[in-house]
Amino acid sequence: MRKLLFILISAATLAGSANAQSSVKANHRNQLIESYRAFIGEADLFNSSGTRLTQPWQIIRQDRANFHEFGVRDRDDETDSFFADAANRQALELMLRSGTMTRDAANMIVRGNVWVDVDIYGSQGSGRWIDVTVRD
Repeated sequence: MRKLLFILISAATLAGSANAQSSVKANHRNQLIESYRAFIGEADLFNSSGTRLTQPWQIIRQDRANFHEFGVRDRDDETDSFFADAANRQALELMLRSGTMTRDAANMIVRGNVWVDVDIYGSQGSGRWIDVTVRD
């Protein structure tokens, strides 16, 4: 009986947490700021020191640094104004933690040679989260 009660309380807590996160995203003050599409190529898989990146947020961040700061661009990469700001690129990890990306998408980004669609959400120009999807 105690085990069943524990399971029910745990399930209710998890559901409440998910609802709280959904309500933050649903807040009318948060809106789509910008979207862009980029190709994650070989150059995006390594940082400026040549170290292989292992986390999807690192790779997406490097792609934007390559695009905006170093002029290293893959064919048909789209621009964005949000990540042109180095401080916004710095916040990318936290924004992705607050956003969505499937495990399969994360694995594909780490392997590289995929297209990503990035939606940036927030309010008054301040980013709150990003949603990332992958296309082959």
